[in-house]
Amino acid sequence: MKNTQQKQKKIPERRCTGCGESFPKRELIRVVRSPEGEVSIDFTGKKSGRGAYICPKSACFKKARKQGRIAKSLEVSISDELYDALEHEVAVSEAEAEMRID
Repeated sequence: MKNTQQKQKKIPERRCTGCGESFPKRELIRVVRSPEGEVSIDFTGKKSGRGAYICPKSACFKKARKQGRIAKSLEVSISDELYDALEHEVAVSEAEAEMRID
């Protein structure tokens, strides 16, 4: 007799650097510091390096930026250009989420 009960696949969770809540990894935006020290937005979630996660909410992003949580988490300073790109990405993700709800 085979066991008819299938194993529940574990969904990896990460903590948002803005609000501190845990979310499924795929729902968050990842910022990564490569081994060479370059900081970028990781759209695939698979780049090698140290990562920091932020949920796609403007309030969380603003809090994380103001308090320097992303830079602290990555242990490197972050340029205004990257913050601006990240802010744009958060706004786009937030708008897409609202469209799905409506």
